[in-house]
Amino acid sequence: MGFGKVLCLVVLSLSLSLNISTCSKLLENCSEDSDCDAGLYCFSCPQGFIGKKCVRSSPTNPFKLLNNSLPFNKYAFLTSHNAFAIDKEPSRTGVPRVTTTNQEDTITQQLHNGVRALMLDTYDFDGAVWLCHSFGGKCRDFTAFEPAIDTLKEIEAFLSSNPSEIVTLILEDYVTTPKGLTKVFTDAGLMKYWFPVAKMPQNGQDWPLVSDIVAQNHRLIVFTSIKSKQQSEGIAYQWNFMVENKYGDDGMKKGSCSNRGESSALNDKSKSLVLVNYFRSVSVKLLACGQNSQNLIDMLQTCYGAAGNRWANFVTVDYYKRSEGGGAFQAVDRLNGELLCGCNDVQVCKHGSSTCTR
Repeated sequence: MGFGKVLCLVVLSLSLSLNISTCSKLLENCSEDSDCDAGLYCFSCPQGFIGKKCVRSSPTNPFKLLNNSLPFNKYAFLTSHNAFAIDKEPSRTGVPRVTTTNQEDTITQQLHNGVRALMLDTYDFDGAVWLCHSFGGKCRDFTAFEPAIDTLKEIEAFLSSNPSEIVTLILEDYVTTPKGLTKVFTDAGLMKYWFPVAKMPQNGQDWPLVSDIVAQNHRLIVFTSIKSKQQSEGIAYQWNFMVENKYGDDGMKKGSCSNRGESSALNDKSKSLVLVNYFRSVSVKLLACGQNSQNLIDMLQTCYGAAGNRWANFVTVDYYKRSEGGGAFQAVDRLNGELLCGCNDVQVCKHGSSTCTR
């Protein structure tokens, strides 16, 4: 533990009776993570400010702040794009990796920091299901990240240790091996958490209550991009249940929000979930803190109108922790505030009610 952290904790312990925190608060100067209040970390974003400041490191958990008694589609969840494509992840094939990355934290770290939906690209490779970028439409030894089972076991460990949390997986699916996904999910011990397709709503109806999903332990919701697998493997076809905007640079055009090709129109209310992408076609880590800030909030507002006055349930970004202050975490708090009480921040929703404190 660094000196700054020790000093912060000592002084804080002396100030508890006054309910005063002596650690640096949001956007105050810092030199290391330990200088910052809980829920913040020390970061440099040249696009937004000079030097290093404390910025947010997690969203507000609406289940704990308010309640989990509403339908699943009445909440918003932070989603990591290409959650598996992690900076400095060692090669698992023995060949140096030559491909882009989209995140900095492990899957476990992402989940502990409040990410609740993971986008994963699944491929047949080396006799198993792997998480991979493609080259020429296939997973290669220089674009592969890791066997899917390793990531799925991290998810199983998180669900086991956090019995009130729900995780959603959105698979860009290239697995052609019959029952290949079923096998890897079974081998990872995840089938006991599986949310059955039969319980997913049709025609825009509400999803089950989160409290019921938790009570029934159906806490893993999985979508695939392959339509036939809903029938053959019981894995929900994504666009039967949600609408999604364009991804990459096409999804970042100011004032514009339209559906990607596979999705129905964003204002199709027969689909009760809305997903908003906001990331570059080619990820640039140094620019992520700027794109994950006010421009992201603005796009959520644009997509709200395009989706028939519906706020997004999933907001998908690269390098989810990088921001000019509140970042993707504040964006999710904004969404949950709007969904739960019509406020622009979930923190101002009254506990157990649907009204603002202001």
